Amino acid sequence: MPASPPPPHASLTWKDLRTLCLAALGGALEFYDFVIFAYFAKIIAQHFFPASQPDWLRQTETFGLFGAGYLARPLGGIIMAHFGDLHGRKKMFAFSVLLMAAPTLLMGLLPGFGTLGVGAPLALLLLRMAQGAAIGGEAPGGWVFVAEHASARHTGLACGLLTGGLTAGMLIGSLVALGLNAALSPAAIADWGWRLPFLLGGVFGLVAMRLRRWLHETPVFAEMQANDALARQAPLLAVLRAGRRAIVLSVIGTWTLTAAIVVLLLMMPALLQSLHGFSAADTMRASLVATLAITLAAVAIGAATDRWGLRGVIPPVVALLIAGAWGLYAVAPAHPSWFLALAALAGVGAGYVSLVPIAMVRAFPPAIRFSGLSFSYNLSYAVFGGLTPACVSALVGHDPRAPALYVIGTALAGGAALWAMPDVTAPPAARQRTRI
Repeated sequence: MPASPPPPHASLTWKDLRTLCLAALGGALEFYDFVIFAYFAKIIAQHFFPASQPDWLRQTETFGLFGAGYLARPLGGIIMAHFGDLHGRKKMFAFSVLLMAAPTLLMGLLPGFGTLGVGAPLALLLLRMAQGAAIGGEAPGGWVFVAEHASARHTGLACGLLTGGLTAGMLIGSLVALGLNAALSPAAIADWGWRLPFLLGGVFGLVAMRLRRWLHETPVFAEMQANDALARQAPLLAVLRAGRRAIVLSVIGTWTLTAAIVVLLLMMPALLQSLHGFSAADTMRASLVATLAITLAAVAIGAATDRWGLRGVIPPVVALLIAGAWGLYAVAPAHPSWFLALAALAGVGAGYVSLVPIAMVRAFPPAIRFSGLSFSYNLSYAVFGGLTPACVSALVGHDPRAPALYVIGTALAGGAALWAMPDVTAPPAARQRTRI
């Protein structure tokens, strides 16, 4: 008979810590594999599209391939969540690493347009969509996996560690790109050096897959399986029928998550360079500081929810997110000497991203948890992850502080949504009051 989940008062054991660290490491490597494409998009454009095309067109086509990965996220997440709810979290958690590592390795080996002709960008498109499908299952699957391994007392820390691992992947990608540019000449990088990060990521991904073989199925799923308590129908159908409120609130909460990541981290260098004349070197340093800050803050904020409860942490974290966004886009241009400190503040505020999975794993019953979380998260990311850059770019023509105002608006909406989230893990009396 599988063991029951640990009691709420249980402490983290060495086995628990190993599980959480292996999960976070795998998540970091997956996100590294996913983001390095963006760092080398200009060079990829030169290799995989005809030289007769103008540079702007090749660049646009390459970013179209980058965007295809986001379009594949919902489908990959839904499929992996379906099997994860019916056949086990561990199997899908290991499969997502393989589905990311293999395409990344193949990208590093794929011949360019000069060898394969039109087959080169088509093959790259397929590989990029496979990566997107993998990332669509990795984050939701990882949050469910670590939350169900941890005791109720440590759910926040578990989700925070996994979230910190995901953002650490972005940090690793930035550091690898910087290191490569320092070690090789621009000509060498353009010729063959750009392939090294993909080969490295593919190999490390395969290593992560091997490491995940040491992980065990979650006690929650094992007990449901033993008690014949798994979903009786397609889990997503059950989610859509019984979890509509949780879906809507999760989508809104994830909207804020996308704003924090896209506006405060990914778009920040380009926006501050174009709007306020910051140098590329200064924005790169600020980006690294902000990414390091969000990685550490994600863990700390997750742990804080274990001590003070989710509702006790939402107001200060939302306030930090608002302050960080305003500081980065409204204060830093007037006080450039504060830039790095304000970037760190923005990263700490963006640690809000830890609150979203903590609320979502509590909002869906175990039998449909993976599907509910994955559907909500990927639906929101597919919509708002794609619309946010276009929306912010359109608004900055009217007000250079528009990126900050956009984040502030989403922060208030996301904070309210997380406050109102149901909690199926709470005692019945507390559940009726929707306290988390």
